[in-house]
Amino acid sequence: MKSSEDGGAGTLSIGAIAARFGLATHVLRHWEAMGLLHPGRDTGGRRRYGADDLTRVATILALKEAGLGLTTIGSLSATVDRATRQEILRPAAEELRSRIAAAQASLELVEGGLNCEHDDVTQCPNYRRLIAERVGGSGSQSRAGS
Repeated sequence: MKSSEDGGAGTLSIGAIAARFGLATHVLRHWEAMGLLHPGRDTGGRRRYGADDLTRVATILALKEAGLGLTTIGSLSATVDRATRQEILRPAAEELRSRIAAAQASLELVEGGLNCEHDDVTQCPNYRRLIAERVGGSGSQSRAGS
C-alpha cells in the first residue's frame, strides 16, 4: 500500500485513513482509546496505519452497520473462543431478525397500498388485515365508527 503521505513503508497517516473511509480523525482516535485500533507510530510519534489497520477499520464499520456497538465489537475482537463469540453475537442476531421482520411488515403495508385498487387505501382487504393484526384482532375487521 502506497500513500503520498507515506511516513513509513506502506503506512497511512490518520488523515489519509480517515479520508479513505469517510471518517473524522477523532473517530479513529476514539476507537484507539477504546482499544479497537492499535496503529503504529513513526519516530515523531504520529500514528501510522498499515494494511491490518485498514482491515480492522473496515471490520469495525461493517459490524457497526450490522447494529453492533463499539463495546460489543471490542468484546468480540478480544475473544477467539467460539462459544464466547456466539454468546456475544446471539443478541445481535435476534435484534437483526426483529428489525428485518419489522421492515418486512412495513414493506408489505406499503406494497399493499401500491397495489390497492380502491380510492381509499383503508378499504383494501390487505390493509385492513394488516391493521387488524397490529391492533391485536383475530382477523376480524370491525367497522367501529363507520
